[in-house]
Parts: sequence; C-alpha cells; structure tokens
Amino acid sequence: MFSLLSTATMFGAFTALFAIIFQAYLSSNELVKLTVILQHLRDLEVEFPVAGPRVAIGYGSCSDLHVRAVNFLAHNETIVSGLNFTDYTFDDITTEEEFLLNFAYYFQQGAAAERFTANRELFLRLVQRAKKSSSADHHWALGGNAPVIGSRMAMEGANVLLGAKMSNKLKSHLRPEVLLTGSLIEDDDIHLILEYNTGDTWGQLVSPRANRYILHNDRHNPMLSSLEEFDAALPDFNPDLFIVSGLQMMDNYMYQPGVREARLLKVQRQMQAQSPHTLIHFEMASFVELELLQQLMRYVLPYSDSIGMNEQELDNLRQVLETGRISLVADSNPRVAHSLDQARSVFARLNQQFVGNDATGKRRPLSRIHLHTLAYQAFIVSKGSSWKHTKQAAAKASLTAHRHVCASTIVNPDASYLQMDGSFAVSAKPGARRIPFDNRVPVSCWDESIPLSVDGDKPSLNAVEVEICVAPVLICKNAKQTVGAGDNISGAGLVLQI
Repeated sequence: MFSLLSTATMFGAFTALFAIIFQAYLSSNELVKLTVILQHLRDLEVEFPVAGPRVAIGYGSCSDLHVRAVNFLAHNETIVSGLNFTDYTFDDITTEEEFLLNFAYYFQQGAAAERFTANRELFLRLVQRAKKSSSADHHWALGGNAPVIGSRMAMEGANVLLGAKMSNKLKSHLRPEVLLTGSLIEDDDIHLILEYNTGDTWGQLVSPRANRYILHNDRHNPMLSSLEEFDAALPDFNPDLFIVSGLQMMDNYMYQPGVREARLLKVQRQMQAQSPHTLIHFEMASFVELELLQQLMRYVLPYSDSIGMNEQELDNLRQVLETGRISLVADSNPRVAHSLDQARSVFARLNQQFVGNDATGKRRPLSRIHLHTLAYQAFIVSKGSSWKHTKQAAAKASLTAHRHVCASTIVNPDASYLQMDGSFAVSAKPGARRIPFDNRVPVSCWDESIPLSVDGDKPSLNAVEVEICVAPVLICKNAKQTVGAGDNISGAGLVLQI
C-alpha cells in the first residue's frame, strides 16, 4: 500500500513538474514569437520618415475626467442584480438609474459607448463624486477627438492647425507645436470617462475586454463653436490633410429646429472649399441618433476621401447604409473576415453614391478606410490614390495602439498578447482564401477589385481596385487607458499616408 502511494505521489509530482516545464516552454516560444513580430513592425514603422505634412483638424475640445468604472460604481452594484439588459439603450440619459443601466448594457459586452445627458444637475453630481474619489482612481487629461488626433500627429512630426476653444488651463496640456485657432474660454466642457479592464466585475456582470463608457453634457462642442475662427485661418494654412472629427457631440442635443443642420452645412462648405490636392478624413465615433447619421451622409461623407472607425462604428455605418437603421452594439472582438466584408460593403455603397451623382463637382470618391480593433488594424486603400505607404501605416497604427493603451512609449512583448489566429480568411463567404500569419512579415497586404453595388446587392459594371492590409496588434495585457486610443491610432496611421 505504501509502495503504491509513493508511486502515485512521484507520478503526481512528475506530472506537475512536466506541466510547469511545458508551460514555461510555451511561454518562452510565445515571447520569442512576439519579439520577432515586434521587430518587424518596428522596421516597417520607421521605413519612411514623416516629412512635416500640414494638417488642419476640427472641431472642439474637452477636459476628460477618467475614473475606474468598477470602483466609481461599486456602491451601485445592487441595482443591476437580476436584470436583463437587452433594452437599456437610452439615447438620452435623464436619471442616474438610466445612466447605470445604460453603462451595464455596454459593460457586459465590452463595447465602447458615448452618451449625452441633458440633465446637467445629474452630470455635475457625478463629476463631483468622481473628483472626490481617491487620487489613484481618477485623473484629468486633454480630451476631444481633434486635440488628441492633432497632438498625436504633432508628436509624429506634422504641422497642426487645431480648430477648438479651450481654457488656459486645458491649453497647457496641448503640445506647444499645435497652433490653436479658437479663442480662450472660461470653462471647458467635461467628459466623464468610465474605464474598465478585461475581466472587471460589477455585480454579476463581467467585462469581456477593456473599454470605456463616456458621459457628457457639453455646451460648446455641440455647436461647433470654434468653426468660424478655424475657417478664417484655413486659407493661409493650406493643409495637406483636413480632418473632420467631434461631430458625435451633436448627437441628441436639444437644438432649435434647423440649427444643427445649418452648422453641418457650414462644415460641408468648409470641406468643399479645400483644394483638390488636400486630402479629407472623417473620424467616425459613437452615434446613436439616426437623423444625425443621415445628415452626415448628406453633408460630410460625400466630401471625405477617408473614414476612420472602430468595429462598433463600422457596424453602425453599415447598418444605416444597408437597412436605414442604427446598430447600438456589435461584436467587440470581430473576426477579420467579418470586418473586411463589412468594410467592403461600406466602401462599395459610399462609392456607388458618388458615381454619376455629383452636380457640384465637389464630391469625393471614398479612397481609404481604416478600421481599428482590439486585435488588428485593417486598411482598404484605392490603388492610384494619393494615400501612400499603407503597409507601413498599418504597422505604425498597430504599435501606437499598444503604446497608448499601456501608457508607455516602449512596446514590451512580455506585457502583450496576440488574439489573431495562425491564419485568417479574407472574407466570410464560402470558399474564401486564407492568409497564413507570418511572424517575419506581420502585415499582410493584397490587391482586390471591389465591385460597386446598385439596387441593393446586384453587381455593377463599375469596380474599384484596392490594396487591403491587415496588421496584428500586440494587445496590452494590463490596459491603463482605452479612451483616446482610436484617435491616437488614426492619427498615427494618417501621418505616414500623406
């Protein structure tokens, strides 16, 4: 009996030791793999230096108040017990209960969200509560799509003209190289940023990935208050790239009839006034109001060469184009094949609207889509367009994603992981070819012909020849900040392509 126990004990110890050694072997192999991928991404990133392009970007700014979501909301956990969150997608947050239920809806899916509340008393109460939390749980930062993208591009070597109004205090956080066109104001709009990490728990809910929820009660940004001063500075600046961003602040705002449309018409005229040699990029965001998206398709998208977005925003835009309805939430970790099919659909439909439908002579065919997700960067760029170095831009966007989320200038393979498989399909359609993942050639690029659709899904004789590039992201294991990731990634991708 003793002999049997000794044998069993020895076998158990041997098995445990073998498991430890095997796990160490796998970890070592994975670290080597990540290091090889990182080196080749870096080689691509520095292949073409930035030659000081001139970039004009609007509109608006804000002061971001970041809090750790589960700590900030810890005392509210009981409100979500036993509830089904399929219907808590309020367009306008009016009460604290609606705020909590809406946060829970997106938190459980790991989906990014940005929502407006007209209830200023509620908003200021939440801000005061956040300010009273421990210093480890909250901090302030420069916010707004335009300042964040502009700061990133200035950091990368671009000359930047920014259309925004901000206080002296907020301006001190802006990179000194960025030229601010808007006048100074007393009080900045504030955005309350609820950050959470993969595996964070709130009540019975668990987040499947790191992300953020934003609540705002803006006064300046919804009116694009910096637009006129920005407009006056643009002719002399003569930008190589003009970026339109921050328009989601116009979502669900209590405008007088016709006011929002009039402001968007001014944005359209500003876009139309740019030189044919100036590329125009529109940065998507979290839109929840169908009417605003329809206005964007009338006044903004037809005059954009390029669109940048995440997986939620891509799905939303595709839904509006295909069905006339909005999509409030989508898969937060979509497969490459699924995302590329969605991006092709958006690319085809927006370009089909351009064909034979340009009485003004000012509309622009869409020539670039940049999709940034947790696991990968995907680019679709028209062959023969003015956009350059797509493969290198994909690599730079990928590395910027890690650096921003980890809040580090160094990409550490040991602090990273990959979510992409050993190969990926280029489409979810049956029989689509698969591209094997090569550690030494981490950015996969290929040429395609995208047919333009008419009458729904019937093919057209027209087609656009494109290059598609997909780069893996070395995902940060311990996310420090997710808000602003898309803006930094978009800015880094754009700076190499102009």
